[in-house]
Amino acid sequence: MIDLQKLMELFKPSPIGELKSSGKVKRHPKNPILTREHVPYSSALVFNPGVCKYKGKYVMVFRNDHGSFEEQRLEGTNLGLAFSDDGIEWKVEPKPLPMFLREPDVLRIYDPRLNVVEDELIMSFAVDTLHGIRAGIAIVRDFENFEVVHLSIPDNRNVVLFPRKINNRYVRLERPFPVYGRLGMERFDMWMSFSLDLRFWGESRLLLAVEDVPFANCKVGPGAPPIETEAGWLVIFHAVDVDSNRGKNGWEEKWTKRYSAGVMFLDLNDPTKVLGVYKQPILAPEAEYEISGGFRNNVIFPTGAVLEEEEVKIYYGAADTTICLATAKVKDLIELCLTNS
Repeated sequence: MIDLQKLMELFKPSPIGELKSSGKVKRHPKNPILTREHVPYSSALVFNPGVCKYKGKYVMVFRNDHGSFEEQRLEGTNLGLAFSDDGIEWKVEPKPLPMFLREPDVLRIYDPRLNVVEDELIMSFAVDTLHGIRAGIAIVRDFENFEVVHLSIPDNRNVVLFPRKINNRYVRLERPFPVYGRLGMERFDMWMSFSLDLRFWGESRLLLAVEDVPFANCKVGPGAPPIETEAGWLVIFHAVDVDSNRGKNGWEEKWTKRYSAGVMFLDLNDPTKVLGVYKQPILAPEAEYEISGGFRNNVIFPTGAVLEEEEVKIYYGAADTTICLATAKVKDLIELCLTNS
């Protein structure tokens, strides 16, 4: 018999300590590259952007929490749309995306990911409903019309698709949150599922657990869509550590979490095989706009990655308040995964 008390002690979060970003990843000097001041409609927080390159332009769909930043008041959430020629300077469209879900219990849509999959622009997203949090997938016909092809049952989030079929199947990363099944604790892992048509998903399996990541003690989950290289799939993920000694660090009375970005490397033909996980974060909260002055400080949440020749542009939400950019060489990230695992 498994001793549940000992198991709970094993999984009890222990403080992680100081974290440092990898020297192989460089923050852009113009950070933050998108803030509420760039948005021509009501905006308090802009963060967690889906970014890809589509038809010769950079496209961004970002989470926009509207209300008043100065009064620390939020009134709702919508999705903003922006375009760029270089991935650095962005022009936000004059109005947010339309509400494209007709489910009667939907409260909000947020945390989008963008990807070009089999030549179609796909957006995955999270949906808060009256009956739990669901993950959605939509084909973007244009930015006025969306074909929603999948909504998960609760509770699932952070669905991220691979950019092509592998062995004739679509593949996605996801992060369900089974509170009751994990001894009543907030301890969530990264999973992988497969589909023949984007609509029905199954053959789910655990890919990366919290205990596999030394700088996480709370949860790990998908970040940006995987990047294909000749040697394998490069996956940038988010990792969370919690420390009960942390106090007020943002708008809330108590914020005990810290979000960092990690990287792992998967087999090209069988992405269920993890070839290596870098045992330190590639980005940890250090810059002023990541650790102070935000809605929730000490947060780096990677949600977009664009490969250009040998360099990866990594887009992330900082302090749940602004959108930032970092860059890294592909070969350096692969080397981190394979030599420091």
